[in-house]
Amino acid sequence: MRKQWLVGGIAAVLLAGGAGVTVWASKGGDTPKKEAEAGPAKVTLEFVPHEVVKPTLTRMPAQIEFSGPLVAPNTAIVRAKSSGTLLSLAVAEGSRVRAGQALGQIDLEELRFRIAERNASVESARAQLEQAERQFKANQGLADQKFIASTALDTSRAALEAARAQLSSARAQLDTAQVTLRQAALVAPISGVVSKRHAVAGEKLAPEQQVLSIVDLSRLELAGLVGTHEVSRLKPGLTVQIKVEGHEAPVQARISRIAPAAEPGTRSIGVTLELANAKEEFRAGQYAVARVELADEAQRLTVPETALSSNGGQEQVWLIENGALVRRIVTTGRRDAREGRVEVLQGLTPAAQVLSARFDNLREGAKATVVAAKTKVAAATAP
Repeated sequence: MRKQWLVGGIAAVLLAGGAGVTVWASKGGDTPKKEAEAGPAKVTLEFVPHEVVKPTLTRMPAQIEFSGPLVAPNTAIVRAKSSGTLLSLAVAEGSRVRAGQALGQIDLEELRFRIAERNASVESARAQLEQAERQFKANQGLADQKFIASTALDTSRAALEAARAQLSSARAQLDTAQVTLRQAALVAPISGVVSKRHAVAGEKLAPEQQVLSIVDLSRLELAGLVGTHEVSRLKPGLTVQIKVEGHEAPVQARISRIAPAAEPGTRSIGVTLELANAKEEFRAGQYAVARVELADEAQRLTVPETALSSNGGQEQVWLIENGALVRRIVTTGRRDAREGRVEVLQGLTPAAQVLSARFDNLREGAKATVVAAKTKVAAATAP
């Protein structure tokens, strides 16, 4: 009986110890392992409707833009046609002149003396011609009567021809001097505005020296270069919008001519625009930007420009597909800076959900959803 009691007691102790080990393992050993395997809960990114857009089909007119200074093609330079002292100038910079108006006076005494000399040469040549004619007639009579040889008559005939040539030369020199005198007068060749004075009164002028510059502002031009791949879409007479510095509103111009060949060393062709300026609102030399808008006949798939980002030299967008973020490489085409949209040639469908703004630290595969409005989480203060 005593042995049975001891055996029963030992068995009870062993059972109690085993139960304690089992309870400790279930409560203390397995719980940390399961919590570590579960990990932190994944956060779902929430976007409001205006942050997610779908690509839209729209027309994207092409734009060709170039710039440069305005130029007045009707510009004339008044030059001195003969040497002389500039006595006076009747106009200054900014003065308005008419064609044929006298602009100043040059001392042309030297030229007048030269004309007088040419007149004297003409008279001398005329007298020599008359003498040669009389001599020839006399020799001709003598030759008919066989009093002189025929060679003497030929000699008098040659002298007569030389006298005639000398008179013609003297007259030509006189005409040249008279034309120079007429041209030496400072007269406005065109109507316009004096843009610059190159000489002052009292200055000694040389032949062909610049005296005044006159510009006609009624018509201005803007010359620019257009790529060879775009110039085929332009033609003379096409309307162009020009924005001139200092003026808020753009004005209309038209293409007047297109160069027949590309500029050496470039793949660009010169295009010249003509701007009517009857009221002279614009001035030569003002900087202007021309923008040619060409209509688009096709509907193009576009996304906002802010939806695009670059990664490794490739353009990409972020999409929400099946509740997760997806990074998609796209091929782009035309760009409309005015509307802020970009054409997508490959990589998207009209039903795609595209993030319309750039976000930092986006991770592909992260959970994402679109909500009506972002919920405001109140900050809890621990007691």
